[in-house]
Amino acid sequence: MTDVQTAPAPEGSTTKPKRRINLGFDKYSGIYVWAALAIIFSLWIPDLFLSWDNAKTILSFQAISTIVALGLIIPVAAGAFDLTIAGALTVSACFTGWALLNHKGVVFACTGALLIGAIIGLANALVVVKFKVDSFIGTLGMSSILAAVAYMISGGGQLVLPEAGYAPFLDFARQQWFGISASVYYAGILAAIIWWMLEYTPGGRYLYAVGGNPVAARLAGVQVGRIITLSFVASAVVASFAGIVYLSQNANGAPDSGTNYLLPAFSAVFLGATQIRPGRVNVLGTLVAIGLLATGVTGLQLAGAPTYVTQLFNGVALIVAMALAARTARRRG
Repeated sequence: MTDVQTAPAPEGSTTKPKRRINLGFDKYSGIYVWAALAIIFSLWIPDLFLSWDNAKTILSFQAISTIVALGLIIPVAAGAFDLTIAGALTVSACFTGWALLNHKGVVFACTGALLIGAIIGLANALVVVKFKVDSFIGTLGMSSILAAVAYMISGGGQLVLPEAGYAPFLDFARQQWFGISASVYYAGILAAIIWWMLEYTPGGRYLYAVGGNPVAARLAGVQVGRIITLSFVASAVVASFAGIVYLSQNANGAPDSGTNYLLPAFSAVFLGATQIRPGRVNVLGTLVAIGLLATGVTGLQLAGAPTYVTQLFNGVALIVAMALAARTARRRG
């Protein structure tokens, strides 16, 4: 993270070149800010912040947000926005809850939810790739349709799973291994898979190529439409999996289940694009951003900040992330 760079001496100069210490602020600023926040809250509210229970709570609460953000990375890497991630989570949670309450079985409920996610991704691709609608507008319209679908499935109310009779499904996300809930492990495994796919497979290179310059990628033989289609499908399926985890963790599904996950996911992905590998979305940078945002929000809440601080913090973070991303793009250009 820290290295030493030598500044070149002017031509004809006999002076030795100056050595400059590079602390990596261009790549690792998020880690520095994250560490600073941790130190501030450790000194401010040590009894509340410096505890293993608080760390476990942060990890558990951020597991679903992490899963959603990881799925969002895929279409964003291909240069497409997917605003249906919250809707896919909601529909998945509502469908799974409806299926379980109607005694359809866990396999039918979870398989059906993931299949619905794939259909949502294909519908997004149809609008964006086939009909040539801008991804932001197209997926915004689709998110409204998904809100209506979730309302129809749930009947406008909550689908609550009682503890009695549904314990095996509820344990899917709630059970703990080494003191950490299973949902955190699911997020970690998914992060490892997507990181490997983006960094070490042709599919990852195709995604970045399409996102960087779709025209050049098409001339190079990349099937741009297929790549964008697959990215939408992958994103929606991951969001649907997040819906299953959400239902297992909270034991209820409602028409607004995914509402609070949209902004944090975008904040994490775009802030992550300024970290580790500045200029492009990446898994490691997104994880750093999630940790930074979670630490900031949790610390402020423990310090007695009002409940709206979460939305305020995430909104400011998204604006800052977009500004930093634009600055990085200008410097590279």
